[in-house]
Amino acid sequence: MEAFVRVDQVGFAPGETKIAYLLSPRDASDVRVTVLDAYGKQVWRTKAGANRGPWNARFPDVRPIDLSGLEKHGVYRVRVEGAVRAESPPFRVGPAAEVLGPPARYALSYFQNHRDGADQVPSRWGRQPAHLADRAATVYERPSFDESGRAAAGLAPVGGPVDVEGGWYDAGDFLKFTHTTAYAVSAMLIARRDGLVSDGLVAETEHGIAWLEKMWDAGAKVLYTQVGIGSGSEAGGFLGDHDTWRLPEADDQLDVQPGDERYYQRYRPVFRAAAPGEMISPNLAGRVAAAFALAAQVEAAKQPDRARKHLDAAASVFELARTEDVGELVTAEPHSFYPEDQWTDDLAFGAAELALAGRVLGDSRTEKWSDTASTWARVNAGRGGALSVYDVGALADAEIIRLLGGGDDLLQDMRRRLDAGVRAAAGNPMGAAAGTGGSDYAARQLGYAATAELYEHVSGDKRYAAFATAQRGVVLGVNGWGTSMMVGVGTTYPRCPHDQIATLTRTEEPGLTMTGAVVNGPNKADRVHELQATSGPATCRNDAFAPFDRDDTHFTDDSRISANTEPSIDFSATGLLAFALMTEQH
Repeated sequence: MEAFVRVDQVGFAPGETKIAYLLSPRDASDVRVTVLDAYGKQVWRTKAGANRGPWNARFPDVRPIDLSGLEKHGVYRVRVEGAVRAESPPFRVGPAAEVLGPPARYALSYFQNHRDGADQVPSRWGRQPAHLADRAATVYERPSFDESGRAAAGLAPVGGPVDVEGGWYDAGDFLKFTHTTAYAVSAMLIARRDGLVSDGLVAETEHGIAWLEKMWDAGAKVLYTQVGIGSGSEAGGFLGDHDTWRLPEADDQLDVQPGDERYYQRYRPVFRAAAPGEMISPNLAGRVAAAFALAAQVEAAKQPDRARKHLDAAASVFELARTEDVGELVTAEPHSFYPEDQWTDDLAFGAAELALAGRVLGDSRTEKWSDTASTWARVNAGRGGALSVYDVGALADAEIIRLLGGGDDLLQDMRRRLDAGVRAAAGNPMGAAAGTGGSDYAARQLGYAATAELYEHVSGDKRYAAFATAQRGVVLGVNGWGTSMMVGVGTTYPRCPHDQIATLTRTEEPGLTMTGAVVNGPNKADRVHELQATSGPATCRNDAFAPFDRDDTHFTDDSRISANTEPSIDFSATGLLAFALMTEQH
């Protein structure tokens, strides 16, 4: 078995700490390590570090290779010779904006290619308007679900029609969730507000906010949470979104009547967080308020009337947050799709953005919102970890520090989050804070990177800079499998994403890649085996990564295996923000 060098396949800014890893089938303590430029000339010599322990049975020797002294702009490869031989993929050293800016823009293109509704962005994907029946959708009671996540009975209508056309598909399916959209658009609006990404970001955030506006009925005080239903119901006699593999525009061609099994694929049900005027699950109230308030901030200078409208919407949603007898949080139907269990972070985040928007618009409620943000931040202190769709505490801390002009307790809370990641990374053979795999793996790695960059942004303290670069690297190739987990980024990346648009369009234009999609990455072996055993034949599959699997964690590039290759808007939004922040910091 050959040895392998794993490196960040995108590259580095000159001043960054640059660590590659050697995976060796035997002792590699005496190997020679050289760096070659694009012309094959040796430009750097170094040594491999101490063995950090085994990756798997095939690769018992894992050693870091420190390339930090390599600062001259150029394209390079690492070559290892001696007891084992290996050569890395090419990587670049150059200005941060040129090296790290493209991944942020690629993440944005993922959103453009996953728009729903009539407003499509021209691209090679040839996307067509879809789900136009969402313009007059029926509202249904929240269903009950069995243990497998299938509706236990038919759906009961309670209202409508409502216009919920537009938005983005949540993942490889065609469902749309307020919970994940509010998270994604908030991350994008922060990047837009702070001037971190330019091309296309204004139009895409406008698209996201326009859909959130439709999901909030200010007159009736109802927040709608979801469009579509994932799994069908044998008892109810209908199929759900996940029961048919097709392009989205195919749903508009269905000739169906009430009672037909595919009726809800064309005439998609809408669900609500609570009955009109009733209190709303606080996680939703906080993050939706944050999204509207961030929209107000970016609009304040040139569109003050629109900004005030968004600020009022944010305030109205926030005031309906249920903070007593909360019970199970509302995220998706079923809750198991997004099993969030914390909400104080969302309220701190929402109040912070309300106060920041209030400040730029001269709103008299600003001081109240600022006090509320500080209160919820104190309640939330000590909870949670790195940034994710389940935990916006790091964003809340950073934004409240921005609001107050400082805050030692908030900086301490951010350090607590990051120190936990640093400890976890120290015990991992390849320095990954999120371990070797699991649910939302790539997004959790990017969440650590984003959290570290947010901390540096608000504090000026660079103590976590090397940690941030290392966690980014895990997503871009510094992992046991040697793959980037962002489609189209790097030299080796998933070619078979669990994504209907990507998979079904592949046959029409070979080589077309869903660039910018951040996939889950390696996951628990039992979950991967389960999907392999229960799914049908693969339309796209690559087994080249099998030698690098661990007993507990597998990665396969297979369009059937959602646990490995499904992208989502929250994954890609976390990546967009992380890369954008890194572009600015260096």
